[in-house]
Amino acid sequence: MSGKLNVLLTALLVGCGLSLVNAQYQARQLFFELERSQSQARQLDIEWAQLQLDQSTLGKHARIEEIARRDLNMIPLTATRTQYLSPDASPSPSPTPAAEAAQ
Repeated sequence: MSGKLNVLLTALLVGCGLSLVNAQYQARQLFFELERSQSQARQLDIEWAQLQLDQSTLGKHARIEEIARRDLNMIPLTATRTQYLSPDASPSPSPTPAAEAAQ
């Protein structure tokens, strides 16, 4: 009887040992996954901050106006170039700088 009990206890001990090894293995895998996720989160935070900085720089009014003048050859609107329309009067065409240059 005591031999069977020893075999049973040995099997139970081996099973508990294997269970412990498996639990430690899973804990290590989860820890590595956590470290990877935290590293990725830090990288994404850095990228987000860089994108916010880029957005604030690219969206500034002075930069947009400078690009419009330089690349698109736009000029500011003046009162002499403004044409007002009223519902009861027909608009009179005023010459634009492009039309004057073409003549």
